[in-house]
Amino acid sequence: MKKKVTNWGNYPVIHVEEKQFSFQNELSEINHIKGNIIARGLGRCYGDASLGDNIISTLKFDKVLSFSKETGEIECESGVSLADILDFSVPSGWFLPVTPGTKFVTVGGAVASDVHGKNHHVEGSFSNHVIHIKILLSNGEIVICGPNSNKELFEATCGGMGLTGLIISVKFKLKQIETAYISQKQIKANNLEEIINLFQEHKEATYSMAWIDCLKKGRNFGRSILMVGEHAKKSEIKKKDPLILPSKMKLSIPFNFPGFILNTFSIKSFNFLYYHKNTKRTIENIIPYEPFFYPLDSILNWNRMYGKNGFVQYQFVLPLENSHKGLIDILTRISKKGMGSFLAVLKLFGKQESLISFPMEGFTLALDFPIKKGLFEFLNELDKVVLNYGGRIYLTKDARMNSEVFWNSYPNINQFLSIVNKYNPEFKYSSLQSKRLISPKLS
Repeated sequence: MKKKVTNWGNYPVIHVEEKQFSFQNELSEINHIKGNIIARGLGRCYGDASLGDNIISTLKFDKVLSFSKETGEIECESGVSLADILDFSVPSGWFLPVTPGTKFVTVGGAVASDVHGKNHHVEGSFSNHVIHIKILLSNGEIVICGPNSNKELFEATCGGMGLTGLIISVKFKLKQIETAYISQKQIKANNLEEIINLFQEHKEATYSMAWIDCLKKGRNFGRSILMVGEHAKKSEIKKKDPLILPSKMKLSIPFNFPGFILNTFSIKSFNFLYYHKNTKRTIENIIPYEPFFYPLDSILNWNRMYGKNGFVQYQFVLPLENSHKGLIDILTRISKKGMGSFLAVLKLFGKQESLISFPMEGFTLALDFPIKKGLFEFLNELDKVVLNYGGRIYLTKDARMNSEVFWNSYPNINQFLSIVNKYNPEFKYSSLQSKRLISPKLS
């Protein structure tokens, strides 16, 4: 029976068959499903990367297979969420090596997206910490791949958006911590040039990101707040058990907001209040890890504030040498168009030489836009600007990029597709996104 399925952006919405499997001995049934299939976890990608003709939910593949408190090595099935792992690993003194801005993603999704976090400039993306992956291929074979075995399959799977096969389990290494707290510093920047300089001044910090006002004009164009952090030491925490956090109530948005609530005036008002909430230029404090890494996770169903039409998150990266000029160009266009975003997150990426993953050395900016008339035409315009500066769009957030932009911005696409064709020769594993971005070039 078909059901309505959509991902976090609430766009697009499709009606599709979704099947669940709980045990590995049931996997032989998957490849007998008629039509194309794609794996889906918690649906926290924003667009159509985990939507397709037939969806395989991995949420019942949710068993932790092994966890060493001595080494921090963990192996789990692909449907285990990062939140599940944090619940038992943090009290044991271990933290995720890399985490995106939400803990409500599955390990399989983290690999398929090769997620990055606030520490990419020093510790890379999720794949840098993976020991091996067990994957079901389209011919029914189960293969183990990693940095030192079946390397080409491993490289095409990390960031490959589920096109090489269904990820069954992942083994990776956690990082050791002394407390569940973060020693944080917030620094206000008056403009874009200042925030870029601040990133460079604090490039040794393990974690860094900035909120940026994408609508401000004039001498305060690009004003921002930089946030850097380190895992706090025991000596900094006056708690009986510094690895245990007190429980907190979560807020919830119970319904879709009316579309008129999000407008240029409300976004400008929010940006003014958010920037001026810090009464000092520099603030240093110690906070639990959750508000530092996952500020929006404390608001359940926050995607509903964008209304019933949904929203898209537009995230791009520009090479370091073009980042300053490119950000000025893009933010100027956004400001002139009045296409403001409540969420505007700037991060610095380190070097990454990968087959298909999103990061490159440079700055990445993520913006949320409610879907309304003229938005997609405007984003098509921004795509061209990103291309002109040598950048690319993040596939995990993408819901509407065209095929030409994709093929011109991911230089290893032909090598990637040759590996996909080897392990998934008839594109049994494919999504709405792959049909939109890849199929037009192959037909």
